[in-house]
Amino acid sequence: MLRSLGFVLALFVFWPSALAQETPDQILRRAIALHQARDFEGAIKEYRAYLRLRPDSPDVRSNLGVALAHTGRYGEAIAEYQAALKLRAQDPHIRLNLALAFYKEGEIAEASGQLETVHSADPTNQQVILVLADCWLRQGENKKVIALLSPLDKNNQGNLAVVYMLGTALLRDKQIAQGQQIIDRILRNGDSAEAHLLMGTAKLEALDYQAAIVDLKKAVELNPHLPDLYSILGQAEMSSGDLEASRVAFENELKQNPNNFESNLRLAVLLKENGQYQRALELLQRALRVRPGDLGALYQVGAAELAGGQMDRACATLEKVVKQAPDFLEAHVSLAQAYYRLRRKEDGDRERLIVQKLKAEQDAKQARGQAQPPH
Repeated sequence: MLRSLGFVLALFVFWPSALAQETPDQILRRAIALHQARDFEGAIKEYRAYLRLRPDSPDVRSNLGVALAHTGRYGEAIAEYQAALKLRAQDPHIRLNLALAFYKEGEIAEASGQLETVHSADPTNQQVILVLADCWLRQGENKKVIALLSPLDKNNQGNLAVVYMLGTALLRDKQIAQGQQIIDRILRNGDSAEAHLLMGTAKLEALDYQAAIVDLKKAVELNPHLPDLYSILGQAEMSSGDLEASRVAFENELKQNPNNFESNLRLAVLLKENGQYQRALELLQRALRVRPGDLGALYQVGAAELAGGQMDRACATLEKVVKQAPDFLEAHVSLAQAYYRLRRKEDGDRERLIVQKLKAEQDAKQARGQAQPPH
């Protein structure tokens, strides 16, 4: 018994002192070994132990960011990459990892900003080009996508990712003839989901909704996991008047890609019409994370707040919209309604006069257009 007690006392005396003597380099070597063995949780613990002793190491902060990203903790990874960049601002590898963490977190605007910086420093990096093009495509920056990918496509016409994104951007930019050339190139390689998606998109742009739906459903049969496919199908179904089918399509898109702008926005509109205001607002906030400042999405936030009875918030949101877009008729209509419900009659009357003026201007413009002789 005494020997056992003596052994316990020895541990109590000597074990803490042994730990205290462990050097930062020993901790770091253990962290790297755990990282290389893909024990990311263990590596995270050890990297953080090292940083408590030496907080100004950009390499270790970057490594910690990588380990955190591997566990899906992108928000924490972003914080570590940003701290690393404060210590080494010109490191393109750290900045690229930061951009990818923003991308995976759904912070598309932040990701594209970081990627633009990396691309400026290294215009030949194809990974950067492809992710940046995807970010711009998600943000509706179609002309930027075309300018970025066209030179790459000329040099490497077999890259399906480049061809598909370039074709999508051309069609969304109403450059239908050029988009059709891309479709023809894809079709030469055989029937594919990508070709049917692009053809469906072209037909949607041409307002041929039923024909678009046929192509898009064929694309679903060939590859239901193709990005944006269900979103485009939902838009075609919505335009054709089948709101339930469009709701299902948008839900399917968001299961695969929670940050699809159009699906978040359009599903929110459908949910708002069904009285599901809180979920509609959640989707709209996600849409605004992809395209910050998008006035269409911001208007829908105000409309959902108005429909849900949040009058003060609706006023604040709609006032932002009309300040940035004074000719936004629907926003003025909704803002007038909000003012009247808050018994702010003078403000409501002012908005009603603006609505009348804008409607008169629109009617006059439409009449002038109808009066023009056919070309």
